Amino acid sequence: MLRASNRPDECVTAAHRGKLAYIYVRQSSVNQVRHHQESTELQYRLVDRAVALGWPHERVQVIDEDLGKSGAGTVDRVGFKKLIAEIGLGNAGLVISLDASRLARNNRDWHQLLDLCSLFGVIIADGERLYDPCAYHDRLLLGLSGIMSEAELHQIKQRLHQGERQKAARGELRLPVPAGLAHDRSGEIILNPDEQVQARLGLVFAKFRELHSARAVMRYLRKNDLPLPVRPVLGPAPHDVVWRQADSPRVLSILQNPAYAGAYVYGRRRVDGGRISHGVYRPKTTKVPIADWEVCLQAAHPGYIGWEEFMENQRRLANNINRYEAGHSGVPRKGAALLQGITVCGRCGRRMSLRYSGPAGDYPVYTCRADRHHEGGPLCQEVRALPVDAHVESILLEALRPDKIAIAIAALGQIEEETRQLERQWALRRERARYEAERARRQYDAVEPENRLVARSLERVWEEKLRAAEAIEQDYERWRQDEPLVLNEPDREALQRLGEDLPGIWHSPATTAAERKGILRLIIDEVILDQKRFRGQVWFKILWQTGATSEHSLQRRVHTYGDYIDLERLRRRVIELNAAGKMDKEIAATLNAEGFVAARGCPFKGENVWLLRTRWGIPTVKINGTSANPDRWPDGSYSVQGAAAALGVTPQTVFDYLARGWFEGHQLTKGQPWQIELSDDQINTLRARIARNRRSRKEVS
Repeated sequence: MLRASNRPDECVTAAHRGKLAYIYVRQSSVNQVRHHQESTELQYRLVDRAVALGWPHERVQVIDEDLGKSGAGTVDRVGFKKLIAEIGLGNAGLVISLDASRLARNNRDWHQLLDLCSLFGVIIADGERLYDPCAYHDRLLLGLSGIMSEAELHQIKQRLHQGERQKAARGELRLPVPAGLAHDRSGEIILNPDEQVQARLGLVFAKFRELHSARAVMRYLRKNDLPLPVRPVLGPAPHDVVWRQADSPRVLSILQNPAYAGAYVYGRRRVDGGRISHGVYRPKTTKVPIADWEVCLQAAHPGYIGWEEFMENQRRLANNINRYEAGHSGVPRKGAALLQGITVCGRCGRRMSLRYSGPAGDYPVYTCRADRHHEGGPLCQEVRALPVDAHVESILLEALRPDKIAIAIAALGQIEEETRQLERQWALRRERARYEAERARRQYDAVEPENRLVARSLERVWEEKLRAAEAIEQDYERWRQDEPLVLNEPDREALQRLGEDLPGIWHSPATTAAERKGILRLIIDEVILDQKRFRGQVWFKILWQTGATSEHSLQRRVHTYGDYIDLERLRRRVIELNAAGKMDKEIAATLNAEGFVAARGCPFKGENVWLLRTRWGIPTVKINGTSANPDRWPDGSYSVQGAAAALGVTPQTVFDYLARGWFEGHQLTKGQPWQIELSDDQINTLRARIARNRRSRKEVS
């Protein structure tokens, strides 16, 4: 039977003693360092073991920088890195630790240490024996020790976590509570006794109920200089509530915390993978979906909102993330597209995205890219936004017309309620400032007058509190001047008239695009678009928030008359108007008056009508019907044939004289006969010119 010897002279040589001996001291937590001092003292006594092995006391170095740090590999251990560096530089001959678990609780660090010790011939010692990493059996024992250390830590954590989960399942595990809650003397969770904390958190939930956006709530709090209560996690307990400037993460942490809904929750986050950064493993903490929370006890303690409202807030926050492929509408933005985020493709049923086209990039287009993204095919469809938006806008204003008086009254009530809320916040803020100043005064009065060192400091603090209270009072007076607490009768009448004028408010330059979209979403849930269902028109269905639906359509802009909404009806009407003897401009004016629109969405012009007649082969109805042109028209003007007979020339020569401007003529429109103005003097002059030209030609010939 083989047995490893513990005698130092068999593995420790003069070469080892010629180098330094390192004592590695570590405790896993600050609590262990504070309360388990015997273990720490036992590790420091390993210096005597190194001296007994033949190292002088001055050549024994203690590395204790890692006291209070875990050896699981998730903490940056400066002392362990220093030990590895000394071994790699060849300065170490002996490494002593109380046991393997002190050096490392993870195999990555442990085997890195073994490899370096084996490479540089360093002896490893614990509280019982020596190990030579170059020897196979010693290295095997050291490897097993490292594995057992890691497994032991895993088993300890497993037992602790199982007991923690079992206690949490009964709701008895004491968890940290946010700033709006507190533990009473019996350990029960109650609302924070501070009335200002309660009022501020209630305001956050009320404004989110109104604005539907965490960022909008944050902007409102910053605009009115309303900080949020925060309970720091780090530091000695119990943690006091501090006030911090509102930002989006703080508002989101309030809205997403189920404790404010009166729920006891365990397992909101879990460690899922990680990465190695600067030689240290960094675990990754991820949020767990609400359905997968290990423990969720509803109505376990008082809250600021109910569970149903909490779940609705989570759905709204998730929907505010602008992801069209996930079916999220996103928050209303400042772009020109009124239906941004709530349009659905009527062909494939997916959420439509938005893009801007045009030379300036300011013309919105609703686009369904599902087929292109999933299959690499063409776009499912694209719908120009502005015509659809205008039609939906008119439908919305018409639907709100019966309720305009109720809307005006509700707006007045909302303005007054918001003013009361702000007045309440100011009152609490002023009260706290006065309390802080009074408290500083009492502290100053309680100090002995002879103790001027303390008295001067307390006097300075008292003055600072008085100045802060005075500044808050001044800010409050300025706010009172800008925001009257009670609306007078003229203001109420003006606001009511303004509220009843919904189109005026809607089209006002002061109303932003985001506000219009917010109003629209209060009334309309979704709009389904399909411009390929019927030729030349956009069909859309409105899904109202009440659950009702309505279908509508409008003529869309097309590039060719082949896609025109009602081409045959347009053709029949042009034929009828042309047969009635109307000119092209008159036909265009009639078509515009009857609601016809040209292919590209513009009004008809005479040129459009002439092109359509030419394409369809519709000849212009002449002023003399279908009979031959007379020599003279009823108004005394000549036709081309009459002018040719009067001058004794051919009709082609008459057209030549018209081009030269020798006489004037006009057509009612293209295709109509010419009406030529000729006086007797012009006829005689032209005949004489024609005769001279003929004689000169004979003489020349």
